[in-house]
Amino acid sequence: MPWAGCILMTELLAPSPLPEGNFSGLAAFAQRVRDALACAAREGWSHMVWSDANFLDWPLREKAVVESLNAWAGSGRRLVLLAHRFDEVQRHHVRFVQWRNTWDHVVDCRVCKQHDVSEFPSALWSPHWVMRRLDLEHSTGISGTEPQRRVLLKEELDECRRQSSPGFPSTILGL
Repeated sequence: MPWAGCILMTELLAPSPLPEGNFSGLAAFAQRVRDALACAAREGWSHMVWSDANFLDWPLREKAVVESLNAWAGSGRRLVLLAHRFDEVQRHHVRFVQWRNTWDHVVDCRVCKQHDVSEFPSALWSPHWVMRRLDLEHSTGISGTEPQRRVLLKEELDECRRQSSPGFPSTILGL
């Protein structure tokens, strides 16, 4: 029965689903971001929304993250970033800033000032999977695929976007 081994090997090589449930700590949070972006590239997610007061804790400076974004970006893709401010992104995430400049046509950066920094939602939303940090100080949160969780987070982020203004331009034009 030579095919039995092949089936087992295929099952072992299949990508694992994104993690669901609670997470705790910056390392776990950063790994979920990495996993989500790799999955977005692999599965061709059409749309993502990222939200964070300043994105300082996100692993956006990492080469692997930018490689996942390069693999994901393309025709029909859309990434919305919601932040209280983007200065930390520009200072600490040089690789991401360069990627953002290249892929400006798929990225919409928005500044939302209606939330206090301590209450700003820190989340990654997609139509397939969501992640949200509930306690920023300890970087604890939850992720999953449940439809209700995805809908509620999307509604909150949509409201933030409605009250936002453009921010973090890819280029600054001077006279």
